[in-house]
Amino acid sequence: MKTIGLLGGMSWESSSEYYRLINQGINQKLGGHHSAKSIMMSVDFEEVKQFQHHDEWDKATELMIKGAQQIERGGADFLLICTNTMHKMADDVQKSINIPLIHIADATAQTIKDAGLTKIGLLGTAFTMEEEFYKGRLSSRHGLEVVVPDQEGRQLVHDIIYRELCLGKIVAASKRVYQQVIEKLIDKGCQGVILGCTEISLLIKQEDVAVPLFNTTALHAEAAVSHALKGDRVPHKDH
Repeated sequence: MKTIGLLGGMSWESSSEYYRLINQGINQKLGGHHSAKSIMMSVDFEEVKQFQHHDEWDKATELMIKGAQQIERGGADFLLICTNTMHKMADDVQKSINIPLIHIADATAQTIKDAGLTKIGLLGTAFTMEEEFYKGRLSSRHGLEVVVPDQEGRQLVHDIIYRELCLGKIVAASKRVYQQVIEKLIDKGCQGVILGCTEISLLIKQEDVAVPLFNTTALHAEAAVSHALKGDRVPHKDH
């Protein structure tokens, strides 16, 4: 089993989900008392948030590179950045380390394509919805047509992430807001919706909407499990 490197804390709410899902995934594959070999370096999200909202992406990149290098020195065999937004600097992080980075958008896109979908809605922070580092990768590398909410919808989605979800607050009224935003994406022809922020899955579940949801946290964790066990002989489990 390979050792999984996790660059987390953005926010710790979603990082705890990564840890849970990855360990559950390993145990489901191997049985017994098996759990994942992993190393997590968790940053102070307040520092990251300030860099994001003051457009100091160079400082954010330095922070991410330093964290990734710490994880590599700790003995990880590959790296996950446990957030969608901070994949903005994924290429710079990959260049700074000698272990592979498993990109969250690639893991998500593969599942969407396997489901036979081509037009997909994207929810996330304003950075993820408006900039090309994420939706551009989905389009150029994977041939998906990506649709984001209108300006008002993007602002609502973004504010709920930072004011509530990153702080662990689950508000019923906010769930209804997200449902309305998703309904508008469906009206535009979206066949499914990417929950492109690792906290959104804390609020919106599959039973809340009429089209398939693609939970990036779960899909990224699943990709990590697969990569950790790649080349290993998975034991047969009696049921």
